[in-house]
Parts: sequence; structure tokens; C-alpha cells
Amino acid sequence: MAHGSTRPTSRDVAQAAGVSQAAVSLVLGDKWRGRVAEATAERVRQAARELGYRPNLAARNLRLGHTRTVLLVVPALTTEFFAGVYTGAARVAARSGFGVVLYPSPEGIGPARNPFASAQAALDGVIASSMAADALTAIRGDQLPLVMLDSDPDGSLGAATVNLDIADGVRQVTDHLLGLGHRRFLHLAADIASWTFEVRAHELSTRLTRTPGTSLRTVRAPISIDGARTAAETALAAEGPRPTAIICDDDKLAAGAYKALRRLGLRIPDDISVTGLDDLALATAIDPELTTVRLDAELFGERGMQALLAVLEGREPEEGDIPVQLVVRGSTAPPSTP
Repeated sequence: MAHGSTRPTSRDVAQAAGVSQAAVSLVLGDKWRGRVAEATAERVRQAARELGYRPNLAARNLRLGHTRTVLLVVPALTTEFFAGVYTGAARVAARSGFGVVLYPSPEGIGPARNPFASAQAALDGVIASSMAADALTAIRGDQLPLVMLDSDPDGSLGAATVNLDIADGVRQVTDHLLGLGHRRFLHLAADIASWTFEVRAHELSTRLTRTPGTSLRTVRAPISIDGARTAAETALAAEGPRPTAIICDDDKLAAGAYKALRRLGLRIPDDISVTGLDDLALATAIDPELTTVRLDAELFGERGMQALLAVLEGREPEEGDIPVQLVVRGSTAPPSTP
């Protein structure tokens, strides 16, 4: 038993419970199932409670070479979406005694310096958005367990991949607009070489190709309101029949399209319908409110962290993309001209 003010040890708990120190480690590390009888496990927990024993995590981490820290690599935090991803990941991490360090790639995408002198010494694993994949270059050499978000599952760098069902989101948007009678479409696409945006373009093109009498024009823009406004203005000034609907890769692009349409004296949705994808706070801040696809950023972060914990524990991560949902608001209506 502990004496005076001396901190109780696992040996004290083992003696009080009449078990080995190894059994104490298994029970208090929650790895006892199938190895220690339930009654014995309860006896160990009771002894630990009575003695006021707390495992020395710092010493244990030093011994195991783990810091119970995960790095979340995302594009620069220019929208609240990745803040939501972080919130979800941190919530799940906290339940397992892990901390999450957020590392936004400085330019949003592109190379970034390794934030740790020796990533392997400082981190147990990495969760990374494919939009910031280049930032992994310095870290990947350390062979850390890696989970990729919004990444091609067939060509993923990670031990696991977690995705939102973006393809279904685009299908929902397209079917909604086709159902309203739209046939001439402008795709305001994000000018970023990333799998998640390739999926949007491919799904839109495939769906419209299957529908006779449709036309699709694509213009690219950086994910910024001004960039989207300029690209949309240029596209709408082109010769030929004007599109009756603009499908945007992102809500911020949609906000830029709104500005372009207002400058041109066109009304939403009377003259032209607009859709987004994300359902950021921005979607209900603009007028009319934006028809868009709701992506559950926090659930995305939770699933990413759960996948990494599974990889670290040698389990198979949960499969299946995260469902997304079309939210119909005031920016879409039947076309005024056929």
C-alpha cells in the first residue's frame, strides 16, 4: 500500500487486488477483455479507486514512444467547413485520450514545411485532406499511420480513406434542376487539382450526357467570391443561348455567381437558377437563400478520427461514404424561357 503522501503505483493496485502488474495494465488500459476475467477486472478497478491510483500517462507515453497526438492537415482555414472537421475529430480523439494538432497548409494547397522537427517522435498519426496532400511530403517519409479525407480510395496514400458521398450530392443537384425543366447548364468549377472536384465534374457530365437535349459549359475559378464573379461574368457574356442554371462546386463560388448576375441585371431564380455545395453559413446569408448540398463537416472529422484509431489499433475502419443531403431554398426555380 502507499505510505504517507507517496503516489500509489500499479504495484500497490496489483497487491491490493491480488493480481499481477501486467493484469493491472491490461484492465486500466482497457485491453483486458478475453484476457482477464470480468470479476478480476472489477476488483482491479475497485482497488484503483480506493487507492486513488491514476496511471502516469507521461511515463507510459515515454515508455511506448507515443504522445497520443494526431496531426490534422487541412487547407488554409478560409471557410468554417474545416473548422467543423477539426471539431468532430477532436471530439472523438478526446474520448480516447488523444489530442489533435491542427496544421493548415499555408497557401491552402501546395507544399508546406513539416511542422515538427521529427514527426515520428511527436505524432502517432496523421489525418489529411487531399486538398492539402502536398503538405504531407515531409511527414510521409516517417511512415506514420495516415488517414486521407476526400481522396481517391483507389490511389490513396493512406492506410484508410474517408469520403463524403460527393457524387450523390451532385446527382441530387442535377436531378433537382432537370426536374424543374433546366437543360442549359453552366458549371462554375473550382480551379483546384483535387480528386473531390474531379468527382463533381465527372458526375455532372455523366448525368447530363444521359439526358437528351442538355448542354453543359464549364468555367474554372479560384475558390474566392471575386474570382468566381469574374469567371461567371465572362462566361455569361459569351455568345449563344444563356444557361438557365449555374451549378457551383462550392457555396463561395455561388456567392460570386450571385454578384455577377446582379451586375448583369439578372434575377435569381427568375432569370437563372444557382446551386452550391457545402451548406456553409454563407448559404443562408445571401439572398435569395442558396439551394445547396449539406455536408456534415463534424461527422466527417469524427469518421476520420475513428478510422485513424482503428488503424492504430489494427482494426478495419468503418466502410461506406458519408451521406449528403440536398437542401432546396430560394435560388432555384423552373426556367423562365425553355
